[in-house]
Parts: sequence; structure tokens; C-alpha cells
Amino acid sequence: MIVVTGATGNVGRPLVRALAAAGEEVTAVSRQLPSSSHPLDGVRHVAADLTDPAGLTSVLDGAEALHLLIAGGSEHVDPHRVLDAAKSGGVRRVVLQSSQIVGTRPGAASHLHLAAFEDAVRRSGLGWTILRPGGFHSNAFMWAESVRSHRTVAAPFPDTGLPAVDPADIAEVAALVLRDPAHAERTYELTGPAPVSPREQARAIGDAVGSPIRFVALSRDAARAELSRFMPEPVVDGTLGILGEPSPAEQRVSPAVEQLLRRPPRTFADWAARNSAAFR
Repeated sequence: MIVVTGATGNVGRPLVRALAAAGEEVTAVSRQLPSSSHPLDGVRHVAADLTDPAGLTSVLDGAEALHLLIAGGSEHVDPHRVLDAAKSGGVRRVVLQSSQIVGTRPGAASHLHLAAFEDAVRRSGLGWTILRPGGFHSNAFMWAESVRSHRTVAAPFPDTGLPAVDPADIAEVAALVLRDPAHAERTYELTGPAPVSPREQARAIGDAVGSPIRFVALSRDAARAELSRFMPEPVVDGTLGILGEPSPAEQRVSPAVEQLLRRPPRTFADWAARNSAAFR
């Protein structure tokens, strides 16, 4: 059995589908059960919270592998208690979905909890693999309402490109490494095929919906005010730093997705086309 935490998210949902399609026994875990309009068919789905590792014991009992997603706002999750629960349940391998930032900006306040999880996973005695994706294509969902209502995208740093990655590619990589112990003790950085700027993303969304999208360049201060509505201050600062002054490492395209999946990573235009209904 493979246990997938964060099972209703942008990575977790396609990961659960991929594992189930491959004939794996899957237990999908999320803080709340999905609504009837967004079911995860064909798999066992349970509600559990990583902040209560004792509650994970029955979920993990008999599991071979664990996909571990530490969601935003989970800074108080104790990595050692979670991993102890995994070992008590018989888990042998853990795949941690971390972040590129842990490697490119060590010590970043916004990602200290993920760095701590990486360290705990490496020291756990379990077979481990760490995935460090860059920014997600699905971050563009934050523009969905303004595109639907006003055919407008507003963003800072309009022409600074980053090689964001498709969550579906992260899911396929996770499905691969969860099933294959040969990837133990590896850390994979995951990116898309090329840097894409916010202006180029807006253009791709316009192509996907068949309507021109007006781009509005935000100042850094305006972007800070907008992001502060739903992000803690350290995360806002870190996000603006990456978007505005990315390091060479953050702009570099990683070969890992293509090497692991034996095909090029999906482009942002691919993602926009598949998700065009959200912007119509």
C-alpha cells in the first residue's frame, strides 16, 4: 500500500490517480474528505492531520511507502513524530515533496520547516527520496477570477522568467519514485522546460481561452499588499525575492523531469490549455 498525504491538492490528486491506474493499493489522506463533486474514485480516502501523528497510526498501518506533503501553514508539524508514526506502521520508503528554495536559498525563513523535514527524512533510517519543485504552473489560478471577469492579469516583474513546473509532472515523478526503490537517497530538482515570464503566461492563458488578456504590471509594493492578504510576511518577502531577483540556480532548467519520465516536461501553454475552463 502507498499512502499519499495532501491527496486533494494540485499534485496529490493526479498522483493518486496515477498510482491507482498503475494498479497500486492507495490510501489518500487529506485534512478533510473531498466533496461528492470532487471525489477520488477507486481509492480509500481518510481524513487525518499531520499535526496529530498519533492519528496517523491506523492510516499508515501496513503501508510500504509514503508520499509526504507538508502544506503551507504546517510549521508546527513535528517531522520526527510523523516519521516515527510511519516507521511504526511499517513504512519502508518516504518521498518528501519539498521545494527548490530549500536548496537555492538555505536559511530562508519561509522554508525552515521544510529544511527541517528534509534533514529528518535523511536521518530517519527509511529509504528516502526528496523532490524539490520550483514554482507551480497552477499558481496562475490566482488570476482566474480577474481573467474571467475582466480579461486582465496583474503581476509584478512582468518580464522576469522562471522555469515553473506542471503539477502533473511532479505527480508523475512522485508516482515513479514511490514505486521504485532504486531512487532511494536521491534529491531531484523539478522544473519546466524553459523560463516563462508573467507576461508570457498571460498570453498563453489568452490563447487557451481564445481571447486577448490585458497585462497590468504591478509595483513591488502593490504586489506585497496583494500577497499579504493570504501569505505570512516571511513568505511574501521570499516570494517577491524569487520573482523579482531570481538567482541563476532558480532560472536554470533542471533535466530531472525529462530524465525520469523519458519525455520533455510540459510547458505552461500545455497547462493553460488543460485548465482553460477555470479562466473562461
